[in-house]
Amino acid sequence: MSSTPKSICVYCGSRMGVRPAYQAAARTTGEMLARRGWRLVYGAGDIGLMGTVARAAQGAGGETFGVIPTHLLQHEVGKRDLSIFVITETMHERKKVMFMNADAVVVLPGGGGSLDEFFEVLTWRQLGLHEKPIILLNTEGYWDKLVGLIDHIVAEGFADATLAGFITVVGNVAELEAVLASSLN
Repeated sequence: MSSTPKSICVYCGSRMGVRPAYQAAARTTGEMLARRGWRLVYGAGDIGLMGTVARAAQGAGGETFGVIPTHLLQHEVGKRDLSIFVITETMHERKKVMFMNADAVVVLPGGGGSLDEFFEVLTWRQLGLHEKPIILLNTEGYWDKLVGLIDHIVAEGFADATLAGFITVVGNVAELEAVLASSLN
């Protein structure tokens, strides 16, 4: 067994969303990662759910690894007090650095950027480029339509049935913790 602490890449919104449950789940996720000794890897913003998960992890004594491209430093309010703060030139570099420094991927509610990140790591998994767990935190059913879309893609013959098997969907942070603990052993 490796004694190296695990790192969890969290993709999530740079906005809070309309439901208080989204922010609560982000806060609880950050606290859970810190409690388990798992490092948070995320987009280095200090706004929206991104900022919430990072502040919660820090507040609970957790390690944080943030990656942000130069052009988003001001817009996403780059959080410079992280354990590790990396500035990249492009979004592509940001996504690569985040993914390469993580043992698992968790997707909280978010918008187009979170979907982009999710589909990229899902595609890489489909192509056999990695075997890292990909977990959707389906807070209050936020990802139901995405899961339905994946099922539709498979049903319409544009992907093998294994595609859906690359994703684990959980309803709350306790389930997320259990799946991570099981998959990271």
